[in-house]
Amino acid sequence: MPNKIAVVRIRGKLNIRKEIVDTMNMLKLYKKNSCVVLDINGQNIGMVTKMKDYVTWGEIDQDTFKILLKKRGKLAGNKLLTEQYIKEKLNMGFDEFVKEFFESKRRLKDVPGLKQFFRLSPPIKGFEKNGIKKPYSMGGVLGYRKEKINELINRMS
Repeated sequence: MPNKIAVVRIRGKLNIRKEIVDTMNMLKLYKKNSCVVLDINGQNIGMVTKMKDYVTWGEIDQDTFKILLKKRGKLAGNKLLTEQYIKEKLNMGFDEFVKEFFESKRRLKDVPGLKQFFRLSPPIKGFEKNGIKKPYSMGGVLGYRKEKINELINRMS
């Protein structure tokens, strides 16, 4: 049973209601193609469903999260997160941290200086056929995509 979801912002800033902009800012989804990893709980699911016309989300697995941390994890000052940094601060490796993160014993806030969001590049081979204005169920990009979020994140990281 997965306990984490990844939320990726797909659409930009133009013509968005203020309450949705505020929700995106609370989740640190400041720009297009940025991603956050959240616990599955009522509050987070409510915020994500409120932004359903601007983001896509689904259950993230440990392998994808590990790739995301290694390739796109940034520290304050725009420095890349390294395994040595995690060993110094938490006395554990990437694998142990990822495992404890998925068991909900650790959070991203536990790593001092780590940014809580990941900036991704546009996906290799583009988004789905029907574009960024239609839901995933109709061949577009937006909305809930279950485990398929892992494929999208791998193409974007």
